[in-house]
Amino acid sequence: MARVEDLSAPPVARAADGERGRGLNAAARVAARSFSLVLLLVAWELIARSGKVTPFMLPPLSAVIARIYDDATSGVLWANLGLTLFRAMVGFFIAAAGGIALGAGMSRLRPMRWFFDPLISIGFPMPKIAFLPIIMLWLGVYDVSKICMVVFDAIFPVVTATLAGLAAVDKELIWSARNMGAREHELIWQVALPAALPQILTGLQVALPIALIVEIVVEMAMGGYGLGAAMMSASRFADSRGVFAGIVEVAIVGYALIKVMAAIRRRLLLWHHEAQAVI
Repeated sequence: MARVEDLSAPPVARAADGERGRGLNAAARVAARSFSLVLLLVAWELIARSGKVTPFMLPPLSAVIARIYDDATSGVLWANLGLTLFRAMVGFFIAAAGGIALGAGMSRLRPMRWFFDPLISIGFPMPKIAFLPIIMLWLGVYDVSKICMVVFDAIFPVVTATLAGLAAVDKELIWSARNMGAREHELIWQVALPAALPQILTGLQVALPIALIVEIVVEMAMGGYGLGAAMMSASRFADSRGVFAGIVEVAIVGYALIKVMAAIRRRLLLWHHEAQAVI
């Protein structure tokens, strides 16, 4: 009987009910995903105010949020955030362009792969931050040295992802394009790279947080301005709230960058089966 009543309802009403149901499901999913984070923040506030720890060791979350608000209203937060994002994004885009070009060249040119493959194999697992003293000796403690460190770290996952993606391209696609008269550069730009795009985007999604992490670490080591440098400055002056405020700011920025990159991936892969599965 209930089923008959549902079918007898106007189509507009049924569509509205469907939209409402999807909205409720989406809200439930968001709430479920946010539960652990909300629990962590509540526990932070309660533990900090319990008296078991000193405010120096763990300032209350409310005090940290107040510090972030003060920094935002004074303009200090935006100046440091702008510098950090500028260096990290410039390094990331250079690493993305250079990594894709290098990976594509290595996949198509045997001498190029013979030369770079050992360097990539040795350099990928190495902690590249160990080269920071050398970069500082060569380039000084300027923005260019910080950007170079970001590029040096972020380029490796892009190169390896590009190589893996191009190696996995269906050979029948290449053969079909060649039979239709495609030239070598057309094979790369119109067939191979689009087919390898999901894997390349995965490499970029790995490289983006690496770029932010390296930039923060480099700022901590070199000083100057930026979110990492502000955290180290607060630490030197025993400003516990400033240190925790920097941690929260970096977490928010990193989360936002990951979400933006995921949205770009969904947009670029509308034709791919993974997008169809989400839809």
